[in-house]
Amino acid sequence: MRLRTNSLGDLERVVMDTLWSHGPDLSVRDVMEHMHGSGKKELAYTTVMTVLDRLAKKSIAQRTRDGRAWRYTAAASREELAATALRSTLDNVQADRRLAMMHFLDDASPGEIDDLRAALVEVERRHG
Repeated sequence: MRLRTNSLGDLERVVMDTLWSHGPDLSVRDVMEHMHGSGKKELAYTTVMTVLDRLAKKSIAQRTRDGRAWRYTAAASREELAATALRSTLDNVQADRRLAMMHFLDDASPGEIDDLRAALVEVERRHG
């Protein structure tokens, strides 16, 4: 299954944070209770259900039938979703990808550059 990389709206992000933090296998009511318990604005059941349905259609969440209800699980970790979004963005660059990466890295902090170096070392180690 391939994740769609449409950016998440604010409400989608809150719902995904709930799936990541309290999942897997949450009902709409479970998601609502966890969101309300974390101090988030209380939303209508149908609103949360619609957001979860949208996330499932985008393949960002997976759902399984449980009687008449659905149970939801994040289809990927936060990190996997971020990586997919980055890859999609780079794939859609019509100009020079290297130049696009350079512009991105121009704003990187020294810590982010260190993280990038460490990640490159790990990738090179994995790929020989």
